[in-house]
Amino acid sequence: MLTFNLILIVHFIAFLSYLLKLVVDLAKPNPNKDKKGLVLGIIILLTGLSLAGIKYPHLNYYKLVPKMGIFVAIATIQAIYSKKPIPVRIQYVLLSLTILASLIAVVKV
Repeated sequence: MLTFNLILIVHFIAFLSYLLKLVVDLAKPNPNKDKKGLVLGIIILLTGLSLAGIKYPHLNYYKLVPKMGIFVAIATIQAIYSKKPIPVRIQYVLLSLTILASLIAVVKV
């Protein structure tokens, strides 16, 4: 259980850091392209897969499938705008998708 909790804390911190990066980038007119988002995305993916692997037989697929779909959507949007500035509207979409994924994670059903 200690391993699961440690991975969950790393996952939460990476997710919160990515959310903070999106909010900070929203305040800038032309946000700089750095590798911080890529590194955070990889950490979120690896820790999410680790958490799923630890809980494997008892997964909440009704949460897992939409969150993975949102993750794919965010990664696709980031890839499309990797070499050009991200418009403000798209930044709001990324922020909304990230918040939606966090709400899916914390809502109990």
